[in-house]
Amino acid sequence: MAFLIDGKKISAEIKEEVKEAVAKLAAEGKKVSLAVIQVGNDPASSVYVGNKKKACEYVGIQSLSYELPEETTEAELLKLVEELNNRADVNGILVQLPLPKQISEDKVIQAISPDKDVDGFHVQNVGRLSVGADGFVSCTPAGIIELLKRSDVEIAGKECVVIGRSNIVGKPMAALLIRENGTVTVCHSKTKDLKEVTKRADILVAAIGKPKFITAEYVKDGAVVIDVGIHRNADNKLCGDVDFDSVEPKASAITPVPGGVGPMTIAMLMVNCLKSAEMTGK
Repeated sequence: MAFLIDGKKISAEIKEEVKEAVAKLAAEGKKVSLAVIQVGNDPASSVYVGNKKKACEYVGIQSLSYELPEETTEAELLKLVEELNNRADVNGILVQLPLPKQISEDKVIQAISPDKDVDGFHVQNVGRLSVGADGFVSCTPAGIIELLKRSDVEIAGKECVVIGRSNIVGKPMAALLIRENGTVTVCHSKTKDLKEVTKRADILVAAIGKPKFITAEYVKDGAVVIDVGIHRNADNKLCGDVDFDSVEPKASAITPVPGGVGPMTIAMLMVNCLKSAEMTGK
């Protein structure tokens, strides 16, 4: 039976560490604040924003909320981002995606100051990651590295396979595993003989966006399996990209859905907010 990597427990530990560090800064008269912008009222986005605000409140980070109407123009949103970039009392800026169709997500992401880009999406932060320089790292892959390290999973020298090449998970995940001295293969929709590639993996990260796609035949005996996917099945139950029931008996360690990678994303956002405050010295 595989060891269950408990994202809830590890994310709670990280939030406690952030809470302590934020309290220390507060004792020195320094506040940490995050501006959260949501355009429109997409139900899933509202849930994510609510969870982020709760986490901020718990660790002692001030969250400034900007809830803009669906018809907000790109120019109006860019003007708000620019104002927040120039405010000394704002350490981090987060624009909840997706945005309405009249607004270019890329233009908005690149308008955020790289030093306040706590999502780690700005090209400057992506570039910093790729050359091994210090910067903000996309929260989900950063959280996966913490899950592995805090579960005593050795990355150095291991065969690591990432399924998916998105800018938010797949690509930064590969860069982080390389930084930890893993030997990394990235698979995608054009990969030939996917099963043959994934069966080589000591550490398999599934970020493919297809429910229960990864079954036992994709997995090597004793592999560590990280499931990034989150979907609702026909019974409205949450499931991931990995078919947990068939893969779990083969794996040495596995993340469940829910309760695996998910909680780590918000925990790492809190880490990035703290880092932004420490960088500015405010």
